[in-house]
Amino acid sequence: MFPSDVIASFNELETSLYDYICKNGEKVIYMRIRDLADETHVSTSTILRFCRKINCEGFSEFKVKLKMYLDENKDRKVKSSQYAVTEFFERTLNGNLDAAIREAASLIVESDNLIFIGSGSSGILAEYGARYFSSLGKFSMYVKDPYMPIHANFLENCTTIALSVNGENTFTISHIDQLKQKGSKIISITNNKHCTIGKMSDVNISYYVTEEWFQHSNITTQVPVVYILEETAREIQKLSQESRQI
Repeated sequence: MFPSDVIASFNELETSLYDYICKNGEKVIYMRIRDLADETHVSTSTILRFCRKINCEGFSEFKVKLKMYLDENKDRKVKSSQYAVTEFFERTLNGNLDAAIREAASLIVESDNLIFIGSGSSGILAEYGARYFSSLGKFSMYVKDPYMPIHANFLENCTTIALSVNGENTFTISHIDQLKQKGSKIISITNNKHCTIGKMSDVNISYYVTEEWFQHSNITTQVPVVYILEETAREIQKLSQESRQI
């Protein structure tokens, strides 16, 4: 609604007007221009100049845009994740998730080194995954910095597990690209396979739950990711045990 470069261009009167609107938006959308002028102690011409600066032809258009902005940014009630989780586990029983997990586990078992990457909440789970895999006998490391020096020998027979909800995170995409160029195989865990990270991967495990947003933050449940990580780690441990018995 108010770009930073436009805010920077406001003079003293326009800044006081902007401050009032930010604090009283729900009230302003029902005011006449004269009412706002009286409340803020500015002239109607100042208000009209303010409107033009934010690409509105007049005060009426400004009120319409302000109302739309306020409606879009109203606090939404956070839904229970129970439905999404139940839906995921129902699909798990009837789908091919187990096959994808086995394929990923087989690839990891043959690898000498394992790296986890991700950012934001996916980065937190990537760090958890590295610890969980290590606890089950497959030493892993979480690499946060895409420019962290990694010896070429470490990447010679390496697999990277990349975590991302929408699969379009530019930081993770850049990280994957660099690791692929150095010879690492890529396993991705994303919400759907038709995404950039999914297409860059040798194996993609997708979980398909409804994405949920709250105040511009992605709060999609991560329970499926924890399940996939733990099941994959257990499958690796099982395959490793079987290979030792042969």
